[in-house]
Amino acid sequence: MPDIATNRQAAYRYHLLDTWEAGLVLTGTEVKSLRGGKAQLKDGYAAIQNGEVWLHNVHIPPYGPATRENHEPERPRKLLMHRREIERLIGKTKEKGLTLVPTRLYFRGARAKVEIALARGKDVGDKRQTIKEREMKREMARAVRR
Repeated sequence: MPDIATNRQAAYRYHLLDTWEAGLVLTGTEVKSLRGGKAQLKDGYAAIQNGEVWLHNVHIPPYGPATRENHEPERPRKLLMHRREIERLIGKTKEKGLTLVPTRLYFRGARAKVEIALARGKDVGDKRQTIKEREMKREMARAVRR
C-alpha cells in the first residue's frame, strides 16, 4: 500500500543515520482517519520516556462521522518496538545532537506502522549543499530528456 504520510522535511532538516519500523497504538477513529489518507508528520518527533517510545506532534485529524467519540488530533501515541531496539535507541539518543524523527506513516496489512529515523540536525551550509545537489540532479535530468 502507498504511504499515508511522508515527512519530506526530515531529509532536508536532518542527516538521517538509521531507520526503524514501529507499530502504533491507535484508537478506532484514528485508524479510520488514517485509512482516509490524512495525517501530518512535519513537526513530529519521538521521545523515550520510562523505557517506552512515544510519538509527539503527529497530527491525525478527527474522523468526520464520529462526532462524540473522536480523538485528540495531536495526542502522544505509544510506539511498539522490541525491547532490544528500544535499548539501542536509548544508547544512541544519549549522544549529543541526535533525535528520533518520523519519516513515513503507512499500513502493513491491517496494522499502522511508522518509520522512525535516528537523525542529526543539519547546519545552514549543509542545507544549502542539499539544495545545490537537488538542483544539479534536476538539471541533469532535463539535459538527458533533451
